[in-house]
Amino acid sequence: MNIKRNIIFSLENRKKNSQAIVENVPIRMRVIYNGQRIEFTTGYRIDVAKWDADKQRVKNGCTNKLKQTSAEINADLLKYYADIQDIFKEFEVTDVIPTTEQLKTALNNRLNKNVPQEPEQQEAPTISFRDIFDEFVRECGSQNNWTDSTYEKFAATKRHLENFDANLTFEALNENKLTEYVNFLRDKKNLRNSTIGKQMGFLKWFLRWGKKKGYNNNIAFETFAPKLKTTQKKVIFLTWAELTALREYQIPETKKYLDRVRDVFLFQCFTGLRYSDVFNLRRSDVKKNHIEVTTVKTADSLIIELNNHSKTILDKYKDVHFEHDKVLPVITNQKMNDYLKELAELAEINEPVRETYYRGNQRIDEITPKYALLGTHAGRRTFICNALSLGIPAQVVMKWTGHSDYKAMKPYIDIADDIRANAMDKFNQL
Repeated sequence: MNIKRNIIFSLENRKKNSQAIVENVPIRMRVIYNGQRIEFTTGYRIDVAKWDADKQRVKNGCTNKLKQTSAEINADLLKYYADIQDIFKEFEVTDVIPTTEQLKTALNNRLNKNVPQEPEQQEAPTISFRDIFDEFVRECGSQNNWTDSTYEKFAATKRHLENFDANLTFEALNENKLTEYVNFLRDKKNLRNSTIGKQMGFLKWFLRWGKKKGYNNNIAFETFAPKLKTTQKKVIFLTWAELTALREYQIPETKKYLDRVRDVFLFQCFTGLRYSDVFNLRRSDVKKNHIEVTTVKTADSLIIELNNHSKTILDKYKDVHFEHDKVLPVITNQKMNDYLKELAELAEINEPVRETYYRGNQRIDEITPKYALLGTHAGRRTFICNALSLGIPAQVVMKWTGHSDYKAMKPYIDIADDIRANAMDKFNQL
């Protein structure tokens, strides 16, 4: 018998008055095996700054408050590691998977410790798949500064997994089980192939994290690559003619609430800002002929020159006070999306748009009027497509939008090429 296990040395997470303690922190040994986890105290403490988390050892040349040296502490940590490995081997010879209590007793006996662990040092013997997923979300969300939408995406992933199998474990997720999950998302959740691909990406992110943390010893996910037929997502944007129609539309007196929504959207169309960045735009970001922003999504520092259209919108609201010294009257994203569809329908932005997608091997074509597909992100797409169609070099547009490579720009470049080709065809009509 071979008992898969992971032995991790780390500093205990301790807080005082909501602040993390960084001095004289206990060093713990965590043992994860067979879906179980137990932690042992090593009897040593060290400052956070003196601990190498990657090597799981005290940094060379450091001492703790008791003047114990790094060489002394690290030698004992290595002994702990060797002892626990020997204990596992003894259980493997007898074909027994130890309980956490048996493991604890065996190590205490080997170290001549006949005293039980302190109650607060004991962990629940079994951690559920759900609890580990919650730990993943907390840790990665904090480390990567997830947005609300990212948290919502992983909440959806968690719901899908629980609906698929409430008792799911890492060990169960072999190739067959992963295939069953793909089929579940397609047949039970009625998801498109493209959405299934995203869900599998989120799951693999979690499984990779679990492997790194020692929770997951099943690597079937690393080679699992289901064949999901997809098509490139349609880029929804407004042509110059549609943009002009939207801008010049006379909004009825009964629908004046659409006026400010239109101004914010047009500002996006003439600057390329995402909704999050136009929402976050402050008066201090506006200079004489440009705006300076640090994007919310990617933390890019951008300088975007202002044109006559974007300047006109800023001038309209320069004497209007908004909360938090904001520049424009930006409402919630959801409400703005609703109002944009209403406005575009009134302005007769109703060109039929065919979207093609796959569910399994079934090809599905849907035809929808463009106004029903409009959202705030269409403003940024409109800016990019029209800038490229005007002949502005892609590398210049990328400096305005913060795109770092041509791969993300390629769909827009293809559209711009089509626009230019269609424009050339007009000579044939003379």
